[in-house]
Amino acid sequence: MAWALFAGRALLCRGSERRLDTERELRAALDNRLLLLLFGSARCPRCREFEPRLRRFWSRLTDPAHVERPEQLRLVYLGQERSEREHREYLQAMPRTWMALPYREAAFGRDLAARFGVSQLPAVVVLAPSGAVLVPDAVREIRDLGPSCFQGWRQAAELLDRNFQEPQEQEQERPLPRRSLTEPLRRRKYRISEEEDEEEEEEETGEEGQRE
Repeated sequence: MAWALFAGRALLCRGSERRLDTERELRAALDNRLLLLLFGSARCPRCREFEPRLRRFWSRLTDPAHVERPEQLRLVYLGQERSEREHREYLQAMPRTWMALPYREAAFGRDLAARFGVSQLPAVVVLAPSGAVLVPDAVREIRDLGPSCFQGWRQAAELLDRNFQEPQEQEQERPLPRRSLTEPLRRRKYRISEEEDEEEEEEETGEEGQRE
């Protein structure tokens, strides 16, 4: 699961006002949500150019002023700053609903960057609730498409989660047959065919009755 990525560690909310450092708190904050891992640095010119677009993207999906219900989405900032002071200043200015890895965990942030193949800043890795990588770097999508790309991520995450659950179904005493995405369509076509056959039989019966 995506939340387990930070198991045994802590996440900070804006300005270090709140600290999430227990499994219960981390699961409550991250479980069953798409997770964005933002790799960046306050000193990086490309990061400063991209961030206003990212903030608008985030606001359009999570701010009650724009949507009735915030999307199931979380963002964790993995800063690559050179000093704790720079990192603290960034946290004080970032959106309140973002979270961040503490500066003292910077080595873990670099390990994650290597794990997900981050080669330049900024980078936004999109994870499904299961922990699977949906997009290795979504910077271009967010910049060019804005909030519309989120729907594609959500559909891909739902498909991945559905496929992840199938092996669990097979472990039951009487495993159910695997369902395909086209099964509902096939069932509908089958029902229509049955109804058409019944109508044809009724018409033939009516014609025979008239002949008698």
